Amino acid sequence: MTTKLLMTAGLAIGLAVAAPATVRAQAAAPAPVSQKPLIVGHRGASGYLPEHTLEAYRLAIAQGADFIEPDLVATKDGVLIARHEPMLGGTTDVAGRPEFASRKTTRRVDGVETTDWFSGDFTLAEIRTLRAKQAFADRDPSHNGQYQIPTFQEVIDLAKAESARLGRSVGVYPETKHPIFHAAIGLPLEDRLLDALKAAGWTEKSSPVIIQSFETANLKYLRGKTQVRLFQLVDADDVDKDGGIVLAAPFDKPYDFVVTGDKRTFKDLVTAEGLKEIATYADGVAPWKPYLMAGRQVIGADGKPQDLNKDGVIDERDRVLLPPSDVVKNAKAAGLQVHSWTFRNEAKRLASDFKGDPAAEYKAFFALGIDGLFSDFPDTAVAARDGK
Repeated sequence: MTTKLLMTAGLAIGLAVAAPATVRAQAAAPAPVSQKPLIVGHRGASGYLPEHTLEAYRLAIAQGADFIEPDLVATKDGVLIARHEPMLGGTTDVAGRPEFASRKTTRRVDGVETTDWFSGDFTLAEIRTLRAKQAFADRDPSHNGQYQIPTFQEVIDLAKAESARLGRSVGVYPETKHPIFHAAIGLPLEDRLLDALKAAGWTEKSSPVIIQSFETANLKYLRGKTQVRLFQLVDADDVDKDGGIVLAAPFDKPYDFVVTGDKRTFKDLVTAEGLKEIATYADGVAPWKPYLMAGRQVIGADGKPQDLNKDGVIDERDRVLLPPSDVVKNAKAAGLQVHSWTFRNEAKRLASDFKGDPAAEYKAFFALGIDGLFSDFPDTAVAARDGK
């Protein structure tokens, strides 16, 4: 990635230096404390319906979600659409569409050679012919092939319409997906996103919108352009047997760090010093939940993890919780709000302490003092938060 390319994306200043002092002072002001943690419908109510569809977002709103989350990628003609990745193969029926067979190609995404169908090679009109499918093999596939891929504008329109109908605020929590990748193919996301938010009348910190990113440079760029709330996402590759965070590319650091040769990792972002730096350009931090409270395996005398529930499979159900980290405390001390992700109902995705009850996991994380979380099952999250 060249410096010229980064400059064309409007990211060079953010990559090179921290936010200006005036921005730092404003961003570092203590964030307002919500009375209740926010529940974000992760890709909509994606535990029930194919993710990033209007139907999944509408269901999340009906289940009480405070925000709906569209991940944003761009089409060939520059329209923002809601997909988890610019790669379409995992969440649409494109692989079964012979008219698009020749579009399958290999591109480098965050340093990884990836072969798939990419949104940037399709016009919006072509995207409209595709249909969404369930991304998880262990979830209900009966709605596959029924729903279109929405534009970001349609997601905004839905949130506004449902807010008016229900008499409560329904916010939108967009994520800029792979900003450097999109800049490299001539489809930078940031100004397109800001234009859509401006048209919606959402330009202030009080607006019902939060922008999130795993990269840091584009958040710094956005900070100089808007006052809407910004959250720094923090990723990792896995958790080891002892509950320690495992870092491996491309999930080891923000990709702008790779481009600029910055040796820091995601772990560095959630140290006390790293959180203070985040507070110079963002309103909050959103770490993967093991950064806040992880689980360890129980290792037997044979050196192998024990199958605690005797089901013949080693998974999350065979981990026991460790004490919470100090990330929430340090983030609050830096003036940041804390959101976390991703919460799911399936028993195999819950530590043994929760005994298969997702409500128990929500309550444990609420007790840490987090300000919000992302859930594939917003109804369960809302019920746990509200004591229902």
